[in-house]
Amino acid sequence: MSPLRTRRSAGVVTAAVATLALVAACTPGSGGNDEETEPGSDGGTTSEEVVTDISSLGDVTLVVWDQEVRGGQNEQIEQLNAAFEEEYPNVEIDRVTQSNDDLTTTLRLALTGEDAPDVTQVNNSRSQMSQYVAAGQLLNLDPYAEAYGWTDRFPDSVLQNTRYSEDGVTFGEGSIWGLPQVGEVVGVYYSKTKLEELGLEVPQTWDEFGEQLGTIAEAGETPMLLGNLDQWPAAHVFGPVQGAHVDPEEIRALGFGNAGASWETEENRAAAEELQSWIEAGYFNEGFNGADYDAVWQSFTEGAGVYLMAGSWIGPDVEAAMGEDVGFFAPPPVEAGAGKVTTGGTGIPFAVTARSQNPDVGAAYIDFITNEEAMAVLAETGNMPVVETAEHMPEAGLQADIYTAYGEVTEDGALVPYLDWGTPTMSDTLGQSLQSFMGGQLDVDGLLAALEADYSEFVASAE
Repeated sequence: MSPLRTRRSAGVVTAAVATLALVAACTPGSGGNDEETEPGSDGGTTSEEVVTDISSLGDVTLVVWDQEVRGGQNEQIEQLNAAFEEEYPNVEIDRVTQSNDDLTTTLRLALTGEDAPDVTQVNNSRSQMSQYVAAGQLLNLDPYAEAYGWTDRFPDSVLQNTRYSEDGVTFGEGSIWGLPQVGEVVGVYYSKTKLEELGLEVPQTWDEFGEQLGTIAEAGETPMLLGNLDQWPAAHVFGPVQGAHVDPEEIRALGFGNAGASWETEENRAAAEELQSWIEAGYFNEGFNGADYDAVWQSFTEGAGVYLMAGSWIGPDVEAAMGEDVGFFAPPPVEAGAGKVTTGGTGIPFAVTARSQNPDVGAAYIDFITNEEAMAVLAETGNMPVVETAEHMPEAGLQADIYTAYGEVTEDGALVPYLDWGTPTMSDTLGQSLQSFMGGQLDVDGLLAALEADYSEFVASAE
């Protein structure tokens, strides 16, 4: 654990949670005069009909599925769950935790049966949230957004990531189907000691970064670590590379699955060719395509490699292991001083399932774990709040670096969407194609053609 950002004592945390519970009692509609209804049962529920004073609903067991399994992620959700149960003694949370991959698999099956949870995290991509919305398996949260004031609390830049039309076709507009807790940014973790030993400093331009990879390799170190067994991690390497070559608006169109863009452009070709050159130069760890994601970033904390391109969500655990020796920066711009471009957005949103027997309680829970006081708890446990980020920025340490990077790309640069959001099948297409490409079974033309076929077919079908 870093001496630069030690966690507060248990007494202070307890006080923070107690404050959280107290302020949460002041949520809109908590006077207890609302009429109980079944939101979603007739498609016409309004904010006046939902119940926000859930203490009036009797004893309830709320089943919640999440993938907040890592250290800082698990810590914040446990604190918030305890505070919620303290505020509402009539509610018992039955929490089920799974890895992200396991949750993706089990949720798809559960939503079609009788064992669906009340609340679950749902990836907001077209391959998941879009399909669940179209199938009527998630609850439209617009009435709750109005009752709890979510459109005032969250900016459009956040809410657009969980907005879909009722048929699941239009992404970025329409109704709200979930709320995230954290902001996310993909950047570069590095060992300060190793960088200093190599006579290097944090690169200021993209070309300088590329040159450093060669310098590191020549020194006998592994420049970049990657664990791509599950296929999706490679997209978090390709995304920043793409950001150095492709206009952010083009990337947004591809990431949101909107018409008017193309994968088969000279700019995307340049990005693929650069990634290919890194592979051919041996800049990645041996066997990266068959290496486990968690095992690889953990090996980074134990001294393997110099750079690790990954998301901000592993920050708390990386800092706990490396302390002052780890730093983080957003992928550098093409020109010094220009805006930085990288992949990112929000954490996986929490949604209420259409089969929930306790939708009012589920919505109250989501409101509770995303409200202003929850943002303070998130920051305290090493996570980056999706809103009010600057107010909670740590004074120093890895998290300060991550907050800075997030601010740089959201305020002066461009935070572009995850590429697997683009179509219902893009998650598989992108993952499989990148793995084959990075393994040498697919060339640049084959990679771009596979991605273009998926994207263009979807866009055409949606017109």
